[in-house]
Order: sequence, then structure tokens, then C-alpha cells
Amino acid sequence: MDTCYAALDDRVLVGDGSSWTERLRGRDIECVAAAHEAPDRAFVGTVGSGLQRTTDGGETWRSVEPPSTERALGGGDRVTSVTVSPHDPDVVWAGTEPSAVYRSMDGGETWTEREGLTDLDSESNWAFPPRPHTHHVRWIALAPDDPEQLYVAIEAGAFVRSPDGGETWIDRPDGGRRDNHTLAVHPDAPSRVYTAAGDGYAQSEDRGATWTYPQGGLDHRYVWGLAVHPDDPDCVVVSAAHGPQSAHSTSGQSYVYRRTGDEWDVAMDGLPDPNGLARPVLSADSDGDGFLALTNRGLFRSGDGATWESIGSWDDDYEQVPRGLAVV
Repeated sequence: MDTCYAALDDRVLVGDGSSWTERLRGRDIECVAAAHEAPDRAFVGTVGSGLQRTTDGGETWRSVEPPSTERALGGGDRVTSVTVSPHDPDVVWAGTEPSAVYRSMDGGETWTEREGLTDLDSESNWAFPPRPHTHHVRWIALAPDDPEQLYVAIEAGAFVRSPDGGETWIDRPDGGRRDNHTLAVHPDAPSRVYTAAGDGYAQSEDRGATWTYPQGGLDHRYVWGLAVHPDDPDCVVVSAAHGPQSAHSTSGQSYVYRRTGDEWDVAMDGLPDPNGLARPVLSADSDGDGFLALTNRGLFRSGDGATWESIGSWDDDYEQVPRGLAVV
């Protein structure tokens, strides 16, 4: 792990896990993304400050936006998701509230909206419970074998997809989760899609057309964080709680679970006590060694998702609900 961008509520920590530099302090942070192929370039979505980009490893940041759209991505909208394409680090996807998807083909310099998302029939049922008058794009993922195959999580209301880079959209499938939080894919199972949702975990083997719901052993069904082992598409970890209040609070209770077969197992060995633990943000380790978990009590690493160890020190000021994690 060379560089880690750890997004908290009101700042981004940049470092190697053992030491941190604070950036964007005082901003309302939503998400973060970076790519191993361009580690000095990272993106942070905010509320009120648009999409922030660094090209020097976090030393300096500036707002980037699509100048030709009415709802400028870098303007008043909440930028709620950002993803760097695994096929080309110059291709960046971003999602906003209200729900819209944008694409940049030049590393974030210019943007175009991929229109038609809110023309889907299911849109009339999309609503984010804390702000029921609106909804947003919580996560964007791309199929590992097809840069045009796009998966989008709407919070709350739908999993939708596009086979052609957002030219056309396929509406919510029968049986798809409604409150999708985190999506994942894996190069060794290119047709598979994983989702961690407020209405439970689900998995698709046909690019999101149909879904199964392996829940055995998963005693907490409000699922948030999600990561898949870099070397094993069947080794999955999630973070979960009984409900949103418990998950999104440093006075709540959250758990990490691991699945390698038919059943989920609690995987808290080495992690902080569940009481007072906000739902961790989970990520595959960029070095291919396993997983990372960003919590309000620090950053943790695991080779197998079952046992964890703390990385470096953690200041009291960082005991916030984690927003995102990008490791390059």
C-alpha cells in the first residue's frame, strides 16, 4: 500500500496508514476514488463544494465540473459517488443528488451527463428517507471485462444498469435490491455483481439481470460496506448493523461478516468492539494481500477477512463515521 485516501465526515486523510496528512478539512465529505495506475490523482465528492480533484497526491485540490450542464457537478449538487474506470484511469464516473450520472474521458477536466437515468419508470418510487423529496447515485461500478457495462446503485429505489456506457438504461430488475449502498465486481467472475444494501446482501451471476440472496448467518441485514478478496471472488466481507441509526453513528453498533461458502460468519477478530463502532468502509487491498477496513477507531488490515490488525495511529479527531476509502 503506497497511498491511502481515507474520507471522514469533515476531512480526507492522505498517508500510508502509519502517518496521515489532513486535507479538505471542514468540507462535508461524501465519497473518494483513485486508481493504482494514476495514484497521484484522486477525487473527493462533497456537499456544497462539488467534486474535488488532486493531481499531486493530495497536496493541492480544486473543483472540477462539467461547464455545459445546468446542474454543474462541481456546483450545488451533492456529489455522492465517484469511480475511476479499471480499464482506463482517464475515464472517471460521478453520481450526484438529485440522481444523475456524469462521465469524464480526460481525467476529470471535462464532463458530460449520461442522460435518461431519471426517465426510467421506477424513478417515481425513488426516495432517500432522510430527504424523501430527492434521491442520489450512491455507487457506480463497471464490469471488469467490459468498460461500457455500467452498474448504478440508486439510494433509495433501484439497481439500474447500462450496456453501452450510459447511452441507454435498463430499469430495476425484478428481485433487485431497492436500497443499494455499495456494489462490487471481480475480474475472475466478470458477470457477477455483488451489492450491500439496506434491505440485505444480494448477488447476481448475469450482470444484474437476476439475483440471489445468500443471507444464512447474516444476523444484521442493514448492509453497508462490501469488498471482495483480490484473489478469490468467493471470499466476501461486508459491514452490517440492525438498522441505519445504529450503522451511521459512533454510538451505535456494527459488525463485519465474512463469507467463503454458503454461510456468513462474524469476522470481528482484531477489530474494535461492535458497541460504538460505525459501519466500516471496506476495500480490497491494492497489493492483492486481502482487505482494508476504515472505521471510526482506525484503519485495519486483513489477509483473509477473518482476522484483522490495526495499522498505525489514530487521532481522537478522526473518530468520525467513515465515508470512503481509496488505496493505491
